[in-house]
This record gives sequence, structure tokens and C-alpha cells, in this order.
Amino acid sequence: MPVSGLKANARRLMTENAPKLFYVSIVYIVISTIMSELEIRLPGTSSAYVLFLERLAAGEMPSPSVFYSNLRPSGVALTTVLMLLQLVIAAGYKRYCMKINRGQGGDYKDIFEGFQFFSKIILLSILSAILVFLWSLLFVFPGIMALYRYRQAYYILLDDPEKGALQCIRESGRLMAGKKLDLFLLDLSFFAWILLNYAVVTLLPLPFALPLIMIWLDPYRGLTLAAYYDSLINKLLV
Repeated sequence: MPVSGLKANARRLMTENAPKLFYVSIVYIVISTIMSELEIRLPGTSSAYVLFLERLAAGEMPSPSVFYSNLRPSGVALTTVLMLLQLVIAAGYKRYCMKINRGQGGDYKDIFEGFQFFSKIILLSILSAILVFLWSLLFVFPGIMALYRYRQAYYILLDDPEKGALQCIRESGRLMAGKKLDLFLLDLSFFAWILLNYAVVTLLPLPFALPLIMIWLDPYRGLTLAAYYDSLINKLLV
């Protein structure tokens, strides 16, 4: 299915499943936003962010090691926990979008469904990150190719939680063979929405500025990517 068809299908599903789809998305966005804010504002992390931003403002390009060297151990531990929780919550929202796309319904509890296989999601995230990093050592382009090669691994795991992390990564590689440019163009089609969301969040003078555009964009993009995964699976079955 072309990009226009995938996105048209997503908009149709958004209309058919409103308003509940948007309520669930708001819950997901609020949880994710609070976690992101806490990562920055928790004691032991806020000072590191301030120093990092000050160097950027001064025209420097500090390495990530500069940021981590200013973190206190407590900040590192809390930030790591929040990052892991965000990964699991994001996986749950992907699962919710998959259910909506397949006409299986969905509920708020789906956002937390990832906790049933928490360890597999974390292991999959770590292994994918390591593989992308290793490919990036060759050059930037191989790293980007690897990033797209493993993009379907989460969906494969959510589709069948009995599968192992490495199996999901290998199957993702097979699914994405010759399809990386398609997914890149699909991502690119949402770029203007992402820029608009960034502008809104930046301009809102709120301590926990809710990314209002994301209330539309998250289900729109989530349903489109879920449909893209299903289109890959359906091609294998034909």
C-alpha cells in the first residue's frame, strides 16, 4: 500500500474510533510527557542539562560524555529507570495501535500491556541499540540503514511475545529487505507535523507543556506504522 493509502486508512480509523482513541492517546502522551520532564528536572540531572545547554549556547558542541560526567549517580539511576519505563509504555501504545488497525478494539490497559514482557522489550532495545551503534562505527549511512532494518522488531515481539529478542531482530531484517526507503519516505511524510509540534511545545510557557499536536499526530502516526507492519506481514502470506 502506498504512503497515501496507509495514511488515508489511519485517518479513517481515527474517525471511526473517536473519541476513545484520542482519550487513550492523551493518557499515553501525559504519562510520556511527565516522564520526560522528570528526566530533566529530577535532582542530579537538572544541573547536567543546564551545563550542557550553556555550552551549546556558547557555540560549543559538547560530547555526550560531557553531559554524563556532570550527572550524579542518583540522577543516572533515576534517569535510566524512567527511560526503561518509557520504552515499555511506548511498546504498549504500539500494541494498542495494532489492535485498532486490525479491528480488535482496544482499551487504556493496552498502554501498560508491555509490562507483561518487560524484560524482552528492554533486551530488544539494548540489542538493537548495540547493533545500530556497531554499524554506525563504519559510517553514518550504515548506521541509518541498520536503524531501519530493525524497526519492525518491536511489532514482531508485540505480535508474538513468545519470540526471543534476537529472533525478532532477525525477522525484522528479513521483513525490511528492500523496504528501507519506503519506511524512510513514510517517516518523512510526518516531518512537517513533528516540526509543528516542536514549535508549539517550545512556545507554550508551561512547566509541563502538553504537546497538543501529538494528540492528533501520535494516533495518526501510530496507526499508519501499524498498518505498514501489517502490509509487510500480509505480503509474506500471499
